[in-house]
Amino acid sequence: MVTGERRAAQRPVPVVAGVDVATAAVRVLCVDAQGRVAAEGRAALPAPVRGPGGRSEQDAGSWWPAAAAALRQATSALPGRGCEVVAVAVSATSGTLVPADADGLPLGPALMYDDRRAADLNAEAQELGADRWRALGLSVGPTAALGRLVWCVRAYDAVRYVLHTPEVLGRWLTGGPVAADWSHTLKTGYDPRAGCWATEVFDALGVPADLLPPVHPPGTQVGTVGPLAAAETGLPVGCRVRLGMTDGCAGQLATGAVAPGQFVGVLGTTYVLKGVARNLLVDPAGALYSHRHPDGWWLPGGASNTGGEALTSEGTSGSARLGALDAAADARGPASHVCYPLLREGERFPFVAGDARGFVSATPVDEADRHRGVLEGVAFLERLALDRVAALGAEVTGPLHAAGGGSRSALWNRIRATVLGRPLRVAEHAETAFGAALLAAAGTLHPDLATGAERMTGAGRLVEPLEVERAALEDAYGRFREELGRRGWLPSGD
Repeated sequence: MVTGERRAAQRPVPVVAGVDVATAAVRVLCVDAQGRVAAEGRAALPAPVRGPGGRSEQDAGSWWPAAAAALRQATSALPGRGCEVVAVAVSATSGTLVPADADGLPLGPALMYDDRRAADLNAEAQELGADRWRALGLSVGPTAALGRLVWCVRAYDAVRYVLHTPEVLGRWLTGGPVAADWSHTLKTGYDPRAGCWATEVFDALGVPADLLPPVHPPGTQVGTVGPLAAAETGLPVGCRVRLGMTDGCAGQLATGAVAPGQFVGVLGTTYVLKGVARNLLVDPAGALYSHRHPDGWWLPGGASNTGGEALTSEGTSGSARLGALDAAADARGPASHVCYPLLREGERFPFVAGDARGFVSATPVDEADRHRGVLEGVAFLERLALDRVAALGAEVTGPLHAAGGGSRSALWNRIRATVLGRPLRVAEHAETAFGAALLAAAGTLHPDLATGAERMTGAGRLVEPLEVERAALEDAYGRFREELGRRGWLPSGD
């Protein structure tokens, strides 16, 4: 006779799978209810083919074999009969589209997120929907997916659907068409504020109303894994398929920044600020735009043209070299000058200035001083970004979540915390696949996204401001703003 205690011990531990379809590879993480990674998988994708006219294409037929292989690798690595995948969600690059036939099969290559072939169509779409985009705080740029959608309609007579990456994989997983989420569809012409497609733009440009799928909030269940997909992936038949979000949004969720007032500073090659606001922020300068939160709030964010690459441009690449410079810069204290380490001509966030140029207010004393100035300059830019979102009406509370390669520098984190006057919480997980797993867990392993984030993302590592340097860095930040203002780059009133 099997006791109740024995039966409980035999039950498999439920886990969820997050799938990240990036440009170069598909990554899968299987994660339990406490945020522990139980298994992972990876499979390469063919490199995009880039050509004349800004074309950027990838073989859409490669996505499912790679996703199936990565899922099979992950599910095969789960401990014996100890774990069972109960839900899966897919995240991918924003704005990648595939023209498909009536069976949902690709008619041609995927048009990638950075494809510029439809820049003229996007300019037309911007004018046709100007009032809608203004209310949404969004502009239709040269690489927006909306123009590529129109291009697909005009280029393929047999086109029946135009699909985003997760809908392509959703069809394979479930065996039938699936809905889209309001994150992947934002740049294709879906208005998450009004809850509808931009039909006035579609009608004017000749896009049929039934070409695109219905749209639901991220995390919504849209089907279950069928027997064919189960055989290829190792996922169980009946595993729930839930909607994901774009890679950037999923990466934000993975840090734990999921509630109003919580923001994350991603310090990678460039600097990106993302957060959660109760209300839609509309920036007249167009420096930021917002995705919609799965729970109906908003996810404002923007990307600067400064960031970690500034260290490389200074000739300080290499972990050992950077470590030595960090130690020297730490010993010398605040920089003798103010630096704006712009990576290229023009700035896009937290202000928009096409004529912006990097500057140094005075000649650095030595290499350590120059290095310290770059670290402080990026930190000043981060504070300016937080000041900007606060001026637009966003509440900013608690520690700033920190992610990206730059967050591995203890000195840089401390400078950032001191400049901001608030702690930094260095995220344990900042991966897109983990964020997708979190969306799969909401309503499956946990009652909602907030509970899932609290229990799965971890406490992170807290970095406190250094009070002894606060006054010097506050003064330097004031001079940084003065330099920007004197050059006419800051919006009036900032």
